[in-house]
Amino acid sequence: MSVFNDVLALVRVSAKKKRLFMPHALRQMSMPHRMITTDEVKKILLKGEIIEDYSDDSRGHSCLMLGFGEENRPIHVVCSPKKDYVAVITAYIPSNNEWKDDYKTRR
Repeated sequence: MSVFNDVLALVRVSAKKKRLFMPHALRQMSMPHRMITTDEVKKILLKGEIIEDYSDDSRGHSCLMLGFGEENRPIHVVCSPKKDYVAVITAYIPSNNEWKDDYKTRR
């Protein structure tokens, strides 16, 4: 779990500096059935937990985070922490068809 802790620390530090929302993330967040706000994503980056780590991602080291937004709804955020910012790759509401009730475990 130490890798998660190292990545999580970098996400937190980078997210406090700057958050760069990739076009895909903005498209996903603005879908009418999602409407995920940038404040919700910020909260997840600063307080959420890493549930998957993608150290071999072609875009650079990234991870999948779980947190809870407005009305305690679960939200997944895929991000890639850099030295001076965190790139938000996507954000979405996890599907019950793909995720167990804890939203951490794939079916």
